[in-house]
Amino acid sequence: MVRRTKEDADATRNRLLDAAERVFYEKGVARASLNEIALIAGATRGAIYWHFKGKVDLFNAMMDRVAMPLEGAYVEVDAGASHAPLTRMLAAVERVMTVMLSDERTRRVFEIALYRIEYVDELLEVRERHWAAHARFHGLLTRDLGLAACEQGLSLPMGPAVAAAGFKALFDGLLHAWFLGRERFDLLPVARITMLAYLRGLGFRV
Repeated sequence: MVRRTKEDADATRNRLLDAAERVFYEKGVARASLNEIALIAGATRGAIYWHFKGKVDLFNAMMDRVAMPLEGAYVEVDAGASHAPLTRMLAAVERVMTVMLSDERTRRVFEIALYRIEYVDELLEVRERHWAAHARFHGLLTRDLGLAACEQGLSLPMGPAVAAAGFKALFDGLLHAWFLGRERFDLLPVARITMLAYLRGLGFRV
């Protein structure tokens, strides 16, 4: 009975997350109503507060369900200790883009995070989460660019942190452009070409 109750609770939680994903995508996070989310999930508003503290907690759980693909990709690639720093960087970025192309849920949640949220009122807390994720990714890029420069005996034209900011800006820009008009370019090959060109422009042998 206890196991069944837990299974029922998990199923309700997942229905609420599915419904939140749908409503956030269609209406934006700020305009989304918890009542509408509960209705679409076939649950009550009380069920939302049983599983989540409120809209921000619900949004964060929705993001967690796709494991923040960028961070997850780096962790996954990092597990391969034999990877050279630049190989690790490029493999992680390629992994994120591959997931984006192949997984509809990841793509939809990323689009919500990019275009359907306003950092106002209670959602200011979500901005802090996004900033923390940005800082972690920037830190990993800075580490790997610094390691790669040491390995290749290269004196970078700028510090690793600045080079990492440029690399991340290129990555973010490609994703934004792709989301705005997917039919316009083939994300993966374009990303490979431009990121290799950026690294070579810094002097790396790749």
